[in-house]
Formats: sequence, C-alpha cells, structure tokens
Amino acid sequence: MNLRITANRECLKENSLESRLACLADAGPQAISDRIAQLEREWSAGRMTKATIGVMIVAGLALTALSNPWWLVLPAAGGVFLLQYLFGRSSWLGATFREMGFRSGSDIDQERFALRALRGDFKNLPTVHEIESKDDISRLEGEGGIAFDPEESKTDARDAVKQLIEAAKH
Repeated sequence: MNLRITANRECLKENSLESRLACLADAGPQAISDRIAQLEREWSAGRMTKATIGVMIVAGLALTALSNPWWLVLPAAGGVFLLQYLFGRSSWLGATFREMGFRSGSDIDQERFALRALRGDFKNLPTVHEIESKDDISRLEGEGGIAFDPEESKTDARDAVKQLIEAAKH
C-alpha cells in the first residue's frame, strides 16, 4: 500500500502529461485507478469560477439583508463575472484560477480518458482492428482494407501514451 502511494506521488511530480502517463503505466493498474479517483475529485478552473460567483451572489444578498444595502455591489459583481463567463471566450476568474494551478476541465478529462484507455477500460469495445476469424481478415484484406498482424510486438509505454494523448484531444 505504502509503495503504491509513493509511486503515485512520484508520477505526479512529472511536469508533462506524457511523462506522467508513462510513469503511471509503469507503476501498474492500481496506480492508474488511484489517479483516476484523484481526477474525479479534482476541481477545474471552470468549476471554481462557478462556485466563486455563486458564493459572491449568495453572500452579497445575505449581507445586504442583514447589514447594509451597499453589499448589493457583491452580487452585482458576481453577475458581471457570470455574464463574462457565459459570453466570453475566456473568463477573468477562470484565468486567475488557472494561474493559481487549477486545470481546465478538458485537461482533466483528457488525462482521465488516457488513463482509462491505458487501464484497458475500452478493450471490449469493437474496433476495426479486432479480428474474430481468419475468414474475416481475408475478406477485409481482399476488399482493400487494412491489414493487422496480431503477432506485432507490444508497443512502448511512451508511444502508447503519445497516441492516447492525440486521440484524447479529438
């Protein structure tokens, strides 16, 4: 248990997504599952932005009711931030939270998808590369389709990670 946590922490020190994924792939399936669980709990910059705006509005209204009408400035500012978040290509608060170290939701989703693929979550989904019988492969190749050699050597973890990152971007 302690060794697994240490391996997971070492992998998280890696700066690039590719290096982090390769490290987790080498650490094993349990390290991948632990990291996916961490990603499920990670707050994105967008989520922090929405939470902050919500707190600004509720706190401003409560302070207005309890104290002074000047506190209406707080929900008004929250409304301005909300409108800017909804209609702008980027959010001022979101940019602030990204500078503080929060990642975008798409960055988190990309890492989660790549980890799930490395763990083998999608291996039961049908693909064009899965061949059920020799007749099917012969017919596919005869029709000009792709040729797949099931005896190919195992791909390197870094090459697999590069392919997964590219696939997760699309």
